[in-house]
Amino acid sequence: MKALAKTRPAEGLELIEAPVPEAGPEDVLIKVRRAAICGTDIHIWNWDEWSQKNVPVPMITGHEFSGEIVAIGKDVNRPLKVGQRVSVEGHVIDLNSEAARAGHFHLDPNTRGIGVNRQGAFAGYVAAPAFNVIELPSDVSDDVASMLDPFGNAVHTAQQFDLLGEDVLVTGAGPIGIMAAAVARHAGARTVVLTDINDYRLELAQKVAPGVRTVNTTREDLHDVIHELGMKVGFDVALEMSGSPIAFRQCVDTLIMGGGLALLGIPSKPMETDWGAIILKALTIKGVYGREMFTTWRKMLGLLNAGLDLDPLITHRFDFADYREGFEVMRSGKSGKVILNWEKAA
Repeated sequence: MKALAKTRPAEGLELIEAPVPEAGPEDVLIKVRRAAICGTDIHIWNWDEWSQKNVPVPMITGHEFSGEIVAIGKDVNRPLKVGQRVSVEGHVIDLNSEAARAGHFHLDPNTRGIGVNRQGAFAGYVAAPAFNVIELPSDVSDDVASMLDPFGNAVHTAQQFDLLGEDVLVTGAGPIGIMAAAVARHAGARTVVLTDINDYRLELAQKVAPGVRTVNTTREDLHDVIHELGMKVGFDVALEMSGSPIAFRQCVDTLIMGGGLALLGIPSKPMETDWGAIILKALTIKGVYGREMFTTWRKMLGLLNAGLDLDPLITHRFDFADYREGFEVMRSGKSGKVILNWEKAA
């Protein structure tokens, strides 16, 4: 099969011939139809400090994908079928860990990531534990299904606080931030403000999350926007999706007393924090990692069924052989989700 791999400790990825993986007794083998390029894949392409510490070489990358089951391990007892359309929870856990035994699967400290430190889905086929497989309803397209992993990040972050009737700030208009803004709207927030410094993505957000007030913070002051929208004090909840120290400070500055701050964006390096402001405002801060297995998946499929439309977030589609162009577009910052078609890779 064809596969996209990090073959050496340097920038870039290479298209290689690789053996089709075998499904273990508790695994399924999936023929990949679509795979989306993620921010993590960009880190791996760039071979930055994080990638050097976390990604073994060689490694087939890619973890946002959809496909169909072509083989099922002999010990799988879930009612899965060959030919079934599926996506996969990309965090592979140890079911014997203390967290898993307590039912907190997403908090397993020994989690391994498909396409990060376990062979991934930028390939004709990928093997995954049957436990992680998500059956797809017929009304979810292959393209949208390949984005369920990051959509789950957005939903999980939005789940941290009650958003009904609240004023919500989302910082960072990358694909996950845009999806989080759309989720907040569907969750019944009174107002949703989405900030960034990238006009392309702020304009894209208007297509995915109509009614969201977008703000380029290089040109507008959030305090002026608060006044414009009729808020008496500030935001009730902030969802920080960018990892930017500036955005973090804006969240702390504009939240009300007792407000809630959910952090998904990871800073590229340690940052200074005014803990006094956080303490004196009595803010509640929650770190968010991955998706809650498998409550988040049920909720995100429910949101799609209820009419949340992610199709406008897909701005580029490429055949897998044109992966270099896909990565260039994603790295440019002038894209939403970039989808690779892998149907002819095997």
